[in-house]
Amino acid sequence: MKHILVIRLSAMGDVAMTVPVLRALTQQHPEVKVTVVSRPFFKPFFDDIANVNFFAIDLNKRHKGMIGLVRLYHDLKQLNIDVVADLHNVLRSKIVRSLFAVSGKKVAATDKGRKDKKALTRAENKVFAPVKSMVERHVTTFEQLGFPIDLTQVSFPAPSELTETIKKVTGNKSEKWIGIAPFAQYDSKVYPLDLMQEVVDNLASTAHKIFLFGGGKTEIDKLNQLQNNHANVVVVAGKIKFQEELALISNLDVMLSMDSGNAHIAAMLGVKVITLWGATHPYAGFQPFHQPDEYCLTADRITYPLLPTSVYGNKVVKGYEEAMRTILPKAVVEKLIRVLK
Repeated sequence: MKHILVIRLSAMGDVAMTVPVLRALTQQHPEVKVTVVSRPFFKPFFDDIANVNFFAIDLNKRHKGMIGLVRLYHDLKQLNIDVVADLHNVLRSKIVRSLFAVSGKKVAATDKGRKDKKALTRAENKVFAPVKSMVERHVTTFEQLGFPIDLTQVSFPAPSELTETIKKVTGNKSEKWIGIAPFAQYDSKVYPLDLMQEVVDNLASTAHKIFLFGGGKTEIDKLNQLQNNHANVVVVAGKIKFQEELALISNLDVMLSMDSGNAHIAAMLGVKVITLWGATHPYAGFQPFHQPDEYCLTADRITYPLLPTSVYGNKVVKGYEEAMRTILPKAVVEKLIRVLK
């Protein structure tokens, strides 16, 4: 068996986007074995993929700093690696893959397409056209190593069995289940809370059950506000463990998410995902995997012609703070109901 080392250390959504690629890789190349190097928190992403092992990097102690990265290389070398796929392509991963290259191993790294993304997000001479998706870029990386992948032949895991612990939060499934993940790392990607309240209140009037996802005290407080005493709206955050959240998400009928990690988690599990886009745009290559364009609801570019202003949402443009308000709650609810049907 060929042993492929895959490096992708963070962030949550980016790690999740590697999952369908690795699932297709191992299905179409059963002769390969894969070791994924990432942060311990992300191990559950890969538990169901055959021939994939997980190596938890310890960036706080053993693998910290330059000496730690050399130690990481020696730890991984003992696994008899044949080729290296660097899907992260940052300083840490470059150092590790370079050490493997010097030792005679074939390596390849994902081209992040920074030039194309800059052209898409700049204010002047903007090139408003879709760039190659990150999933497609990862496929190219494996092709360079001699492992072509056909993403038209995709499969997803079956919904996970709900444990009694999860059912204490969710109850038994007797209706359509909608997940809502209303937060993102940057405010420019977060749908205004008052508009999200309208979405939740409208959905609560249906016969469906709604689950609210988030984390941390501040987000949980906001989720409790969104819950608004609706009997069929459940705040999940803080009540079950991360791996149990993954099991719950796999049983959803649809997920409503910002341009954030939860969108990619739901997509990697084969769940339909409606995404809301503010300062960012699906053209930047981060559209959730296997989701049609019409599932992406974007802010109005006639009113805000400079959109997208950022690839990651970390760039704030004056006068564009209210861009997401052009995505009307009615349109969000109608899209969700249409997808459920």
